[in-house]
This record gives sequence, structure tokens and C-alpha cells, in this order.
Amino acid sequence: MTFYPGFDIRPTTNPMGFEYGPGVFGPVVENRVLDSIRTSLLDPSCSGPDPVYSIAMDVGKSEHLPKLKQHHLLYGVVTYAAGRLGNEPVRSQGHIHRISPHSGWSTPEVYEIWSGKAIIYMQESANDQPGRCFAVEANPGDVVLVPPSWAHATISADPQRPLTFGAWCDREYGFEYDEVRRHNGLAWFPLIKEDGTIGWIKNQNYKDCTLIVKPPETYHQLSLETGKPIYTQYEENPEKFLFVPNPELVESVWKKFIP
Repeated sequence: MTFYPGFDIRPTTNPMGFEYGPGVFGPVVENRVLDSIRTSLLDPSCSGPDPVYSIAMDVGKSEHLPKLKQHHLLYGVVTYAAGRLGNEPVRSQGHIHRISPHSGWSTPEVYEIWSGKAIIYMQESANDQPGRCFAVEANPGDVVLVPPSWAHATISADPQRPLTFGAWCDREYGFEYDEVRRHNGLAWFPLIKEDGTIGWIKNQNYKDCTLIVKPPETYHQLSLETGKPIYTQYEENPEKFLFVPNPELVESVWKKFIP
């Protein structure tokens, strides 16, 4: 790990998963196998690492668990295998956050990269017209925010190294896959070029759209601090991330949002 996330948790690679230190809670990891994401890949018959990634939803310091439940907040962690999926990088299939029973909104998500190199791909809609499309390139310590209702996927941009990241989520999280699967994926497919960098191919099941490749924003409008773990920011101010389970608190921020 090249970025300390603010509490004692360590990703493992054989098997993939996480080890929790003293005073840290967390579940047995769930593995996502290759067959579960094939329909959203450019080449559904490709070979690659299996499982593709491991996920542990609801981790953190034991002392914080009652407050996290009270605030409807959940911290999730994911580690991706090194390698590639055919000519694509290791990635998730893409989804939209379902409407939360708590807020009545599709909720946002705050990512933080711990190790490896990531691209958080997102588009305004999974309908035929995807709207604005962004590929946000992120390195260890970078924070990327996915706004409510946007379809998105996380991509490992370096096939030589595992990717690990954490994220603040709504405790009543849930995922919608139907529209992404109906379009056989998101609006842009990432491909590993001969020089090892990531290129993009348009998914012809969507109408014309433009992809913007960019670095992360700083999100000053949400008082997020650069270089400080998002878990530590919560620890210092437990109300800072209330906009995650309650996106209506900052409704104006989501209008014309740039990730």
C-alpha cells in the first residue's frame, strides 16, 4: 500500500482480500468472478484473472460503528487483481446506485485510491443518450466523487499492479445493472494499447457522445481536504460526509457537476 487510509487495514493478493488490524471491524470478503461481468466487456469470451476483484463493504474502526450506523454511512474497500481481461484492463461491469430508502435519492460515492492506478469512468445516464462522459485518472491519495444517478465503473489502469481503493457509501446501498447490461456495457470501453496506456472505443449501442479524460477535481465545495485520508476527515468531523446518504443536503452541487 502506498497511501495510508487512516486505519489499520491491509490488502492481500493470495488470496485476494483484506486483513484487519486491532480495533478494526470488517466482513469476510466477497469475490466477483469473471463470469459475473462478461456481458459488459468488449469481448465477453475473454480470459483473465478470476476472481477479478474482492470487496468488503462496511469496514472501519470499531469505535466508530455506532456513529456510522446512526449517520447511514458505510466505508467499503475493494482490491483488483493484476492482469487484463483480454485487451481490456481489469475493471468492474458498471452500475447505477439504486434509489436509497433512506433519502429517496440515488446516492453519490466518494472514492479514494490507495495503491495502483485507477480510472473512475462515469456517464450521466445509462439510457441511449449517455450525456456527459468522463474518465477521471487517479493515483494513490487522489479522491474522486461520483454524483447521484450517474452510471460508473472502476478501472485498473496498470495491468502490472493490483488496484486497491476505499469509498464512502450510503449504508443502504444497492446497485442497478439493467440499463448497462441492455447496452452491453457503458458508453466507452477501455483498451490497453501497445504502449501499455489506456485508449477508448465507443460502444455503438449508445448515441453519439464525447469522452473527457481528466484528473480529479478538488471538491472544495464539499470541504474535502487534499492529501488527508477521507476516513481521517470523517473521524475529525463525522458530519462532513452526510451528503453521501443525504445528497439533498447539497442539491445545488449536483447541477452541472464536474467530477
